[in-house]
Amino acid sequence: MKRKAAPIERVRIIGIFAHVDAGKTTTSEAILYYSGRIHRTGDIDDGDTQLDWMEQERERGITITAAATACHWQDHRINLIDTPGHIDFSAEVVRSIRVIDGAVIVLCGVGGVEPQTESVWMHANR
Repeated sequence: MKRKAAPIERVRIIGIFAHVDAGKTTTSEAILYYSGRIHRTGDIDDGDTQLDWMEQERERGITITAAATACHWQDHRINLIDTPGHIDFSAEVVRSIRVIDGAVIVLCGVGGVEPQTESVWMHANR
């Protein structure tokens, strides 16, 4: 993808947050797909997602480190941060919250609001 320069007022940093296995990486893949950044979505079970790049992430099927990428939508550059959901990697989440303009909180339709989701919400409100 050819990089497009964007004036700072048209740049947004968006973080994707939730508890483990809620669908953060899948949501990130969908955003990249619908923005035209990628031509097919990766699958966590197949280990071919755009943002889970570490071997351990691909083997375990979870995000371990916050990963950033960019896409363009309606004349804006969106810097997207996919964050880990496992409590062991909370430091990555807290660091990401400090730099974002906005957040997408993903909730599991089966499990509902989990403790890690509440923790992320609490950190975001600080």
